[in-house]
Amino acid sequence: MAKKDYKTIELAPKYVPKKSEPYMCPEHLAYFYQLLTAQKEDILQQNADALNSVTATTIDQSSITGDDSDNATAEQETTMTMRIAERSNNLLIKINSALARIENGTFGYSVLSGDEIGLSRMLARPLATMTIEEQEEHEKRE
Repeated sequence: MAKKDYKTIELAPKYVPKKSEPYMCPEHLAYFYQLLTAQKEDILQQNADALNSVTATTIDQSSITGDDSDNATAEQETTMTMRIAERSNNLLIKINSALARIENGTFGYSVLSGDEIGLSRMLARPLATMTIEEQEEHEKRE
């Protein structure tokens, strides 16, 4: 019997991984792969929209001179848009890392101990890289 490829599995529309299924079976991996891929596409679209917004604002500012208040507001909006895009880029890095872990078979397992992170935790935080106990210990040290 051929091994199922998580990239090609078609899941039921309302499918959610269950604890009764083997941990990180192909269906679980397909679920998280599809979830993370959709999040990645959303972020890329948001970043493209933000770049277009900043570009349009910059063009508007160079062609129209407003008063100091208008210019300050436009600059503040540009700065905020860039901060949001930076946060999105940081999230994108984490998503790409999670997708790489799916690819190499380590998704759902702690990067520290190799222990199962647990399905409940992965459903709540698909980007988790440590068990709850390891995460709590990590946060205490910081």
